[in-house]
Amino acid sequence: MNGDLSPIDTAKFVAAKRAVEFVEDGMRVGLGTGSTAAWMVRCLGELVREDGLRVKGVPTSTRTAELARKVGIDVISLDEAKWLDLTIDGADEFDPDLNLIKGGGGAHLMEKIVATASDRMIVITDATKKVETLGNFPLPVEVIPFGWQTTKALVEETLAGLDVLGQTTTLRLNGEAPFLTDEGNYIVDLHLERIANPRQLSLVLNQIPGVVENGLFIDICDVVVIGHGDGRVEVNDINAGTHEEDRIEFAESDNMFSDLSE
Repeated sequence: MNGDLSPIDTAKFVAAKRAVEFVEDGMRVGLGTGSTAAWMVRCLGELVREDGLRVKGVPTSTRTAELARKVGIDVISLDEAKWLDLTIDGADEFDPDLNLIKGGGGAHLMEKIVATASDRMIVITDATKKVETLGNFPLPVEVIPFGWQTTKALVEETLAGLDVLGQTTTLRLNGEAPFLTDEGNYIVDLHLERIANPRQLSLVLNQIPGVVENGLFIDICDVVVIGHGDGRVEVNDINAGTHEEDRIEFAESDNMFSDLSE
């Protein structure tokens, strides 16, 4: 690891390094999307190349698939895998019950499908993503392009009857054009500030015609691995009710990861 790595990137790296310790030989592993998940894919690839770890990886986006192949991970589809032993992914927010907001990278539909097809989901993150109540990070809602403005209006109408602090909605853009997911859909971001009842909100949103999926992950995450800028790592297992702390030591020669600092 080079000396120029920022504390936030160090936190992401050590969380990823600790999380891949859960992966065992022969596992089928869901590979998340995003900057933190990219560190994990690199760490897993290192185990494949240097330790001979045999795994099958199911990526949650085209960019994760490209990175996984680049680092030597055998990539297969979810249809080929059918069921996964483990999924490791990042999160934009998580609360004390390990409920999540995901989708900042626009891949939450595939991420949710893969995570729910796994025996366990492990989330890797840094301490800034921990919140008491979800909602400060905009909640992504994937919608089909046909009639998206009508769908957006229905979402706004629905929010008026729910216990959320903000009700602003915006179409996610890529430059001046709508952002397109890997499935060719749009994303409407909900700026809610505080979500009092994430479970209710998730159920209600997914009943609106035109909505494909939302970024609330309820009762899906089993373990959260929190990295810190000084190399400390916390591991919270909600099922076992355990909290562990550790420190990840790494050498400066680990700068193979420097291209992922973002």
